[in-house]
Amino acid sequence: GGWGVSSAAAPWGLLCLLALIHARWRGLAMLLVAGWCALNVAGQAAGELPDGLARQDVTLEGRVTQVSRDRGLAKLRLAVERCVPRAAGLPPCTRLSRVRLSWYDAPALRVGDQWRLTARLRPPQGFANGYGFDYAAWLWREGIQATGYVRDAASAQRLQAAPAGLRETGLAFLEARALSPLGKRWLAALTLGAGERLTQDDWDLLNATGTTHLMVISGLHVGLVTSVALWLLRFLARVVTPGRWRLAAWPWWLAGAAALGYAGLAGFEPPALRATVMALLGLWVASGRHAPGPWQAWWLALLVVVTGDPLTVWQPGLWLSFLAVGVLIAAWQGRPVPRGARGWLLALVRSQCLLAPFMAAAVLVGFERLSPAAPLINLVAVPLVGSLMVPLGLAGWALAWSPGLAMLPWRAFDAL
Repeated sequence: GGWGVSSAAAPWGLLCLLALIHARWRGLAMLLVAGWCALNVAGQAAGELPDGLARQDVTLEGRVTQVSRDRGLAKLRLAVERCVPRAAGLPPCTRLSRVRLSWYDAPALRVGDQWRLTARLRPPQGFANGYGFDYAAWLWREGIQATGYVRDAASAQRLQAAPAGLRETGLAFLEARALSPLGKRWLAALTLGAGERLTQDDWDLLNATGTTHLMVISGLHVGLVTSVALWLLRFLARVVTPGRWRLAAWPWWLAGAAALGYAGLAGFEPPALRATVMALLGLWVASGRHAPGPWQAWWLALLVVVTGDPLTVWQPGLWLSFLAVGVLIAAWQGRPVPRGARGWLLALVRSQCLLAPFMAAAVLVGFERLSPAAPLINLVAVPLVGSLMVPLGLAGWALAWSPGLAMLPWRAFDAL
């Protein structure tokens, strides 16, 4: 990895210098972005666990970034801040930055907790069966540089408890409501991105029916929040300044702030962050204020997302979401806005019929699996979840200041 970076640095620097001399600013920008992405990818590879530390005990200090539980087993991701081998004479692991650990009979764990613990690690590896799930490729896409398990759990020490964030407060509020366990799990996953609340049976059902994408905070959720916020704010502007409400810029800015706030509530997970970037650019296009065209915004969003996290290039979710938006742009650009309930219903059905074959092919290529009934199931599931369940779930959160009122839409969500 280090040799590859050093050997490529000289020609890359020469190309940057030539672009600068000839004032090729667009080419220079592309070279800088490519160099930044290559540097990040090389850093990910260089930080993987050294071979000499495989199956050796190390002391780790870091922050919990993700937790899921399945019966007595907890699986957590740790953003490593310090790594020290336990035995003398072993290679250092100072470049290790992200690991995935199993912890049997783990204590209460929360995202944001700081821990010091002893773990036995191994490099990220897959399984020998070439026709199964490519676990090693998944670990690479997630930026995980080692896997392992916690040893000597009695010596593990919580250095600092996570502060009570808005998301954790929301999950605790939801847990106290009189809803079915299934309703609570799905409400947490659909509106707060808490997929770790789902059981293995839930995931098996979603995988078998090709509806896993519905449980990710995506453009559907962020776009709905942004659209409703914009509609309410423009209505307010019309009431406050009836003669100049069409020229008011603040509703657009506050709608963008609502998109960012909702992504923060969902924990700024990569799908939510990606959807927020696309929603902000969508607001810019819709505002018409010196805005780019839809396809220019599409490319700009892709550039921003990939530059922010180059490893997303290996994530099928990136291409699934951008393919879906691209299909919708191609299908609706230049067409009149639907009118009336019947027009919007037909538009929804038409969009889903157009998306189904493209998304089925993309899932088959990206995940190497496809439920034969998935396109038909999604024709029902996508409108049901997107047009009914998600709005009901978000409406409950909007009314959370009054638990009694919040339960009205949430009971309907629970029934669905």
